[in-house]
Amino acid sequence: MNYGFYLVLLLFFLWMLYRQFASVKGLRSLSAEQFISESNGSKVIDIREIHEYKRGHIKGAVNIPLSQLQQRMEEISKDYTVYLYCQSGMRSRQAAKILGRNGYANIAELKGGMMSWNGPTKN
Repeated sequence: MNYGFYLVLLLFFLWMLYRQFASVKGLRSLSAEQFISESNGSKVIDIREIHEYKRGHIKGAVNIPLSQLQQRMEEISKDYTVYLYCQSGMRSRQAAKILGRNGYANIAELKGGMMSWNGPTKN
């Protein structure tokens, strides 16, 4: 049996897990209450896909799906804190990684995403 192959496969798997769950530099995870108070009057970005956004979103949020983020970054100012959310928090962390690699220093996410949201929504 080729144990070297399995070792490389295991290391690759562990590396992928680390990349998925490692902390993101400059990202702050906010509770729903913190998100409401801090993002008031700021640009809030819903990272979910369009059909999810249309089912209900945080009032005033702009929809920039994760799948379109690279192409639409010019819509997001680097001068202010970027407030992100998705359904559960996974996509907003991915978006934060992308933004961080592109020079965005102040990023906040809604911890737990829409599943943790108890504020007003709009359809």
